[in-house]
Amino acid sequence: MFAEQFKKRDFYAGGLIVLLGAAVALNAFTNYNLGTLTQMGPGMFPFMLGIALTFVGLLILGTALATIRDPAETILPAQREWRGWGCILAGPVLFIILGEYFGMAAATFGCVFVSALGDRTATVKSSAILAAIVTVFGCLLFAFVLKLAFPIFKWGY
Repeated sequence: MFAEQFKKRDFYAGGLIVLLGAAVALNAFTNYNLGTLTQMGPGMFPFMLGIALTFVGLLILGTALATIRDPAETILPAQREWRGWGCILAGPVLFIILGEYFGMAAATFGCVFVSALGDRTATVKSSAILAAIVTVFGCLLFAFVLKLAFPIFKWGY
């Protein structure tokens, strides 16, 4: 019976979240000052976030172990969405490259545009409209409201 649980997606998702949460909590505990609850240090928030992630992962893992596996359930989907996976992974890489050479506006537009193309129902026009809207609001928020030191427009290194 326990061997059947290894064929469930929730088992792996819960385990991955537990590992991620534990790594975040351990990193915060060893590398940052936690402080106290009244005088919180820079490590308190990531430590608590890691603890919360670990707890949520344990809940997901527990439900995976407690439920009966459907024989039709597989870990990977029957039809692989290579285009979607490629576009979603390429988005942040494009953000880094465009942000380094052309600034926040180009980086945000490129990241959202390429990531949106990962949806098989998306068109170039709808992806461009989404990217333009997110770019405008993102630049307004991060440059003017939060005063992030990341130039909106930049040319070259």
